[in-house]
Amino acid sequence: MTTKILAIDDSRTIRAMLSGALKRAGYLVATAVDGHDGLEKYQSESPDVVITDVHMPQLDGLGFIEAMRQDPATQFVPILVFTTESSPALKERARLLGATGWINKPLHQASLFSILRRVTG
Repeated sequence: MTTKILAIDDSRTIRAMLSGALKRAGYLVATAVDGHDGLEKYQSESPDVVITDVHMPQLDGLGFIEAMRQDPATQFVPILVFTTESSPALKERARLLGATGWINKPLHQASLFSILRRVTG
């Protein structure tokens, strides 16, 4: 079974870069432009893993994580935060809300794929 990933980022360039790298590595990929779109896409796509930016309009990444963790059906879906932010306080807040891991931009494909292997078994 191929792993399906939902990538959420308000930057079209980041979505394209992330999606392209993941597809070339053999993953199925759906994308969303913000947290609200991500929640809708999650329902229609049922991904195995979510990768989300933090700073986005409408609903940011932390709000997305909080909403996902409130639903018993999505409590244990791996959610990786993919951002330029590196504040320990922000990392801790994301972890407390239910983030599974943290990946700093820019994209380092080897690190991303290693983390994805770990969270998907």
